[in-house]
Amino acid sequence: MDIKYVSTTCPYCGTGCGFNLVVRNGKVFDVAHWQRAPVNGGKLCPKGRYAHEFINSPDRLTKPLIKKDGTFVEATWDEAYDLIAEKFGSYKPDEMACLSSARASNEENYLMQKFARVALKTPHVDHCARLCHASTVAGLAAVFGSGAMTNSIKDITESKCIFILGSNTFEQHPLIARSVIRARGDGAKVIVADPRNTPTARQADLYMPFVSGTDVAILNGLMQEIIKNGWEDREFIKKRTKDFEKLREVVMKDAYSLENVSKISGIPVESLRTAAGWIAQAEVATLIYSMGITQHTVGVDNVKSTANLMMLTGNLGKPGGGVNPLRGQNNVQGACDMGALPNVYSGYQKVTDEATREKMMEAWGVDDIAEGKVGYTVTEMINILADNPGELRCMYIMGENPMLSDPDIQHVEEGLRNLEFLVVQDIFLTETARLADVVLPAACYAEKDGTQTNTERRVQRWRKAQDPPGEAKPDWQILCDLGRRMGYGKQFAFESPEAIFAEVAAVTPSYHGMSYGRLDPDGLHWPCPTAEHPGTAILHREKFAMPDGLGVFSAIEWKPPAEVPDAEYPFVLTTGRVIWQWHTGTMTRRSRSLEKEAPIGWIEINLEDAKALGIRDDEVVRASTRRGSIDIPARVTPEIIRGVMFIPFHYKEHPANMLTHNALDPIAKIPEFKACAVKVEKIVEA
Repeated sequence: MDIKYVSTTCPYCGTGCGFNLVVRNGKVFDVAHWQRAPVNGGKLCPKGRYAHEFINSPDRLTKPLIKKDGTFVEATWDEAYDLIAEKFGSYKPDEMACLSSARASNEENYLMQKFARVALKTPHVDHCARLCHASTVAGLAAVFGSGAMTNSIKDITESKCIFILGSNTFEQHPLIARSVIRARGDGAKVIVADPRNTPTARQADLYMPFVSGTDVAILNGLMQEIIKNGWEDREFIKKRTKDFEKLREVVMKDAYSLENVSKISGIPVESLRTAAGWIAQAEVATLIYSMGITQHTVGVDNVKSTANLMMLTGNLGKPGGGVNPLRGQNNVQGACDMGALPNVYSGYQKVTDEATREKMMEAWGVDDIAEGKVGYTVTEMINILADNPGELRCMYIMGENPMLSDPDIQHVEEGLRNLEFLVVQDIFLTETARLADVVLPAACYAEKDGTQTNTERRVQRWRKAQDPPGEAKPDWQILCDLGRRMGYGKQFAFESPEAIFAEVAAVTPSYHGMSYGRLDPDGLHWPCPTAEHPGTAILHREKFAMPDGLGVFSAIEWKPPAEVPDAEYPFVLTTGRVIWQWHTGTMTRRSRSLEKEAPIGWIEINLEDAKALGIRDDEVVRASTRRGSIDIPARVTPEIIRGVMFIPFHYKEHPANMLTHNALDPIAKIPEFKACAVKVEKIVEA
């Protein structure tokens, strides 16, 4: 029996855990611990432990499909490529859009944005960071000059106070939660603010339940209390920052007294006072957040406010400190780094800068690429498709499933059905792929080489463990094939992911010093500017990445969510993940070990709210918003505060995003998944 072990990186969350894929007779059949994995030291969460179970699922896509008379028929690759090249060639650049994927490798995301800009000449390229951490990229870049986690995962163990806001870390990023537990074991205080008494909240020394959408008020209140007591780090503020007086003018208003913040948020005054003291008086403190902060119409304001708090207390540029957004998907950091965004090339080089555009044209060996303008975000694409049919006519989607992941699904479906031509490239026939004109079968993470970049900016390797099923191909190979069909043979002549990565390093300043050889075995943190540079685990040690080196305080007023409860829709709905499932369930729901643990969705309702509504635990109820209704089992529990309800967004049978609001942050264009108005009713039999 031929058994081998192939070390690789997990395809689920942004933690970037390593494990061994166990291969027998050419097929992956198990996952084994990789003890020297740099992030997780061999430990795995349930999703990582069972990350092999979907790979050889019998419903993997194995051949290209072309829709004829409303039905998919199998086709050859040549037939599919010829049709796609002909159709792509018939549209104007502004009529086409591309969606890249946080589940694909760095190399593949780099190629997708290159394909969009070189072969299609369209500026309209984006990916699902728009739905999770677009506000992190925009917010932290505006404050620090870099929109990424400032410290490392290991670094959290050195903190003496950990403030977790908008993150259920113990379920969403369990191996990062280990660092929290280690710090707590060494005496760190842990503060958790969340509307739900999650597994994370239950590990806290101070748990602060609050009403979703009140984050800025809470952070301003904490800062007022710190300044009132003289706890701010005056030396850090003087040497490392600017615009402190503008911040002070806002946060010291009566509106942000602890008494008023308590009324807005529901957090007791004493809890707020204790939190402010712990954060400000700790030897070093860190702030951890995730999508509970970012997925709001004020997501950028929320992110800037977290940065304000950490600058105010001098907790940046040192071990155990920082502002640490935890990335949701395995390669959402890398997809952003690679320029799979409408406003930047790789390395966050602005498309509107003509010198940068000239640089990219020279590097790519072409005399024309997409206009030097900011293209549409995915949320804007969907709105344009639904509201202005004919403006966008053609779309190429790689590894994204907006028919479950995007807000207001009926609106999404209306938009996608208005397309004249849709190509979807994926490993399964997803809800989105069913709407396509052409479906291309892709390889999964275990069937290709490549790299991905985790939440702490560590670039790590994927390694091929088996061949793709049937005629499926790696995404990078499909993109190269299509690039050549479109007449760009030289630009898409790559023979391996390693060759693509060499080009990435050549054109991306923060990756300049990286190569496959240097990534073994522990990976490298960007920025890594030269071949001798060891990588950068902690950002902003001496100065921020701004032209003058100073961090910028932002004076921010609290604003309520775009949609607040009223007489007709009296509750706040928020959404999130559970430990056993992943995003739209494309992979985890094909894992028998994970699916049996959490096979159906539910709506969490506070005991008192349920009593008032006459709803029993496990009773199927009707949840409705202004976008639609779903029938869903109730989970009656004291673990969520009154007035707030929660639905996990993994389940097509109970699609939370049928209900969510597509109101957008004006800067990041991220939707407000975390707060909208909902009503819940008993279902009365006719």
